[in-house]
Amino acid sequence: MHGERVIVTGVTGQIAFGLAAHLAHDNTVFGVARFTQAGSLERVTATGIEPIACDISEGLFDALPRDVTYLLHLAVAQGGGLDYDAAIRTNAEATGLLMQHCRTAKAALVMSTHSVYKPHQDPWHVYVESDPLGDPNVTHSPTYGVSKLGQEAVARASARMLGLPTTIARMNAAYDERGGLPTIHLMQLLAGQQLTTRWDPCTYQPIHQSDINSGVDGLLDAASTPATILNWAGDEVVSVQEWAAFMGERLGIDAVVNVREVPGSLRGSLADVTKRRAATGPCAVTWQAGMAAAVDHHRSKAR
Repeated sequence: MHGERVIVTGVTGQIAFGLAAHLAHDNTVFGVARFTQAGSLERVTATGIEPIACDISEGLFDALPRDVTYLLHLAVAQGGGLDYDAAIRTNAEATGLLMQHCRTAKAALVMSTHSVYKPHQDPWHVYVESDPLGDPNVTHSPTYGVSKLGQEAVARASARMLGLPTTIARMNAAYDERGGLPTIHLMQLLAGQQLTTRWDPCTYQPIHQSDINSGVDGLLDAASTPATILNWAGDEVVSVQEWAAFMGERLGIDAVVNVREVPGSLRGSLADVTKRRAATGPCAVTWQAGMAAAVDHHRSKAR
């Protein structure tokens, strides 16, 4: 994308910040967030992103420009507690109101999650986009799965009502040296801690931030009415146990992974990426290369 006017919501988050900073090199990018954390506004501004303070849960978007060419909606509400009303208002209702505000855009990308799938007993089951949906037990955020299913329904209806070409992309496990589940585990290893995961094996298809950045054009080109739905995952399968061992070997330590089974949770997070590959092409960063870079980055900082 070059010379476009782009709204990116959730810009202080890991994925959205990296993506918005990438796009800001050649486009006018409006970064939307609450900016409640100290230094978050300055960090976003320093990349050339134009910050706009907005709480999407309020559903009031008058502060956002209307003449944008693309909408990238990555903001999400996650948290403990059982306030389903608040979660649905933020993740689902706000999505429709935001799409209405940006209805003249060329296309919209709405980031959903792999956690909308109904758990399968086979840890090696590969989820396709047409698989049964459900409410997996996400222990850190019980309202997450339901509210994201609500978001998908609202986005699908809005795409058709507004005539706004839309891609709904179900994120698997994004990461780079700044964050993501593998990097969280890396930081725990560097702190001398043991890791805990919910199953053995606990599988994912992680996708590096650079592949997210390079693939966004293809995901927007794939937008359609009715909405295109695809799995936003990497090309390779790796378990928490495998990447912990890889990081431990690179650090010269024994990586201990404890298993604390969580009934009702996804036993594995494997995704068919045929549709994503058709839109973006193959990923360029292998999981070993991406995680090795994260290890080397943080190990050098710790010295």
